[in-house]
Amino acid sequence: MKNLIKKLEEQIAFLQHESLQMSEELYSQQKEIKNLKKEISNFKQRIDDLDDGIGSTVSKEDEKPPHY
Repeated sequence: MKNLIKKLEEQIAFLQHESLQMSEELYSQQKEIKNLKKEISNFKQRIDDLDDGIGSTVSKEDEKPPHY
């Protein structure tokens, strides 16, 4: 019976350790996803700003027709 209890305690300790590692990894991944979303948003804004700048300098004759 003592061996069984000891074995169960070891398994619980192992599972607790694994759970903690997974939690830390999940937190790290969530931070990375948040940062990547922020970068994507910044890039979209820069692209929009560039499009606005280019759009004002391109004449109507040089614009591509909508079907291109």
